[in-house]
Amino acid sequence: MSILVTGGAGFIGSNFVLDWLGACDEPVINLDKLTYAGNLENLASLHGDSRHLFVHGDIGDFAQVARLLAEHQPRAVINFAAESHVDRSIHGPGEFIATNIVGSFQLLEAVRAYWGALAEPAKAAFRLLHVSTDEVYGSLGKDDAAFTEQHRVEPNSPYSASKAASDHLVRAYHHTYGLPVLTTNCSNNYGPYHFPEKLIPLLIVNCLAGKPLPVYGDGQQVRDWLYVKDHCSAIRRVLAAGRVGETYNVGGWNEKTNLEIVDTVCALLDELQPRADGVPYRAQITYVTDRPGHDRRYAIDAHKLERELGWRPAETFETGIRKTVAWYLANQPWVANVLSGGYREWLAKQYGETA
Repeated sequence: MSILVTGGAGFIGSNFVLDWLGACDEPVINLDKLTYAGNLENLASLHGDSRHLFVHGDIGDFAQVARLLAEHQPRAVINFAAESHVDRSIHGPGEFIATNIVGSFQLLEAVRAYWGALAEPAKAAFRLLHVSTDEVYGSLGKDDAAFTEQHRVEPNSPYSASKAASDHLVRAYHHTYGLPVLTTNCSNNYGPYHFPEKLIPLLIVNCLAGKPLPVYGDGQQVRDWLYVKDHCSAIRRVLAAGRVGETYNVGGWNEKTNLEIVDTVCALLDELQPRADGVPYRAQITYVTDRPGHDRRYAIDAHKLERELGWRPAETFETGIRKTVAWYLANQPWVANVLSGGYREWLAKQYGETA
C-alpha cells in the first residue's frame, strides 16, 4: 500500500508528507515540479527514509504520472500541486492556467485511466483527494455568514479562478466517469516551511531584516487562519472517512484582519527576539497601494467536517502563531537559503523594496 502526493515539496504538501510519515509507515511517492516555492530542504529529515520516494516531475505530464501510477499502484492520490499566490497570478496568470487547470486535467486523465483498470476491491477503495482554497467562493461582506460548501463560486483573481476551474473538473470527473474524488477547500494556512512571499513569513523575515512591513490598503482585510498541521490532520481524516464526491471546508475558526496579524507577529518578536535598539517592530509598518481586486473578507464554516467526520483544529491562532514564529527563529539557515535573487526581484516588483 502507498499513496501518491503531488506538490509534496511545497509548503502544505511537505508538511503533509512529514506528518503522514510521522504517523504511519505507509510509503509516499512524492511528485513535485520544484518551482520557486518547492523546496527539497523541507524534506531533509526524510533523507535515506525508504518510505519516501521523491520524483521530480509535473502533474501536467500525463505519461510520467501514468508511469508512476502503474509502477507503484497507490491506493490514493492527494493533489496539492498548484500555483497559489494571488499577487503572482495578477502579474502572470499564464502559469496559473497551465498548472491549475491544464495540469489538473492531465492528472485527472491519468488517474481515471489507472483507476478504471484496477480490479476490485482496489478499485472501490481508491480515492483522489483534491486540495483547494476558500478563495474560490469570492469575497464576503463584514456581516455575511461564513462560506459553506453550498456557497456560490465567485472567484475574483486569476489564481482563484484557476482553482475554481480545477474544482469543477474534479466534480465533473466524479459525476461523468464515477471517479471516486474528495475535495477540500481550506482557509489561509500558516506554519513551518512557508515560502516568504505570503503574509506571515514575509512579516517575520522583514522584521528581522529591519525592512518595511508592507500592509495593503487599510489593513482591514479579514481572513480565517488555519495552522498547517491542523490542515494536514483534516486531510488525513477526509481521506480516511469522507463521502465520495463530497466537498469539505477546512477552517481554523480564526478570523483576523491583516493588521491584527501584523500586530501579533510584531508583539511576539518583541518578546522573543527584540530589536537591538529597543524600538518595537511595529515601527516598521508601511502602508502600500492595495492590490487590484483585493477580496475584503473570507470566512470558513467548517461545521460539516466536524459534524460528519469529528474534526476540529487542535491549535488556536495564539498557540499556532507562537509555534510558527518560534520555528522561523530556530530555522534561520532555511530562511536564508530560500531568499534567492529571484525572491528579492519579486519583492522589488511587488512592494518597491530594494535588496
